[in-house]
Amino acid sequence: MSTFRDGLDKAVQKAFTRPAPKSAPAQMRYLVKQLKSTRAVARMLRISQRTVERYVKDQIKKPRPDLAARLDAEVKKRWQPQIRARARQRAATTDGIVIDTRARIGYTAPIGSTDDARLRHLTVALPPRYAARLFDARQAGADEQQMQRIAAEALKEVYFQDDGRRAGDLEEIRFTDIEHVEFDL
Repeated sequence: MSTFRDGLDKAVQKAFTRPAPKSAPAQMRYLVKQLKSTRAVARMLRISQRTVERYVKDQIKKPRPDLAARLDAEVKKRWQPQIRARARQRAATTDGIVIDTRARIGYTAPIGSTDDARLRHLTVALPPRYAARLFDARQAGADEQQMQRIAAEALKEVYFQDDGRRAGDLEEIRFTDIEHVEFDL
């Protein structure tokens, strides 16, 4: 299951203008350049300083799977920060964000409507204000529940209420059993 945090990060990464370094030695050199020391990189990746130095000198080329995943995540987290910021800013002010999710979605409504939660696959363009709220929550370290509530509120307004043109008496959207959630800018 992908999370909201991962989904937002992947959406922003699609805006990169150049690919991030792929090989372990290139990734290690990039991190050393960013953090200014092999000791800092070693501490961050939980490996020895000597191991970092050996990657930098191309003496080791293939990391074990857990180190490869940490290395890749740390590089992508730091890669092209200005492009990343510009993409978030554009989504939060003009373009908005597209959410693609498969989850159990239901709502609280007056008696007589079919409000039972059911599995739905939705792809909905959300306005910039919701993109801004999602990115702000991501930056503030919000947990999945908080981000899920923001997405549920956005789906309520955009999908179920059609921006105020219908279903004005909906009270709450239940957004549970998320199978996947992806975002696109």
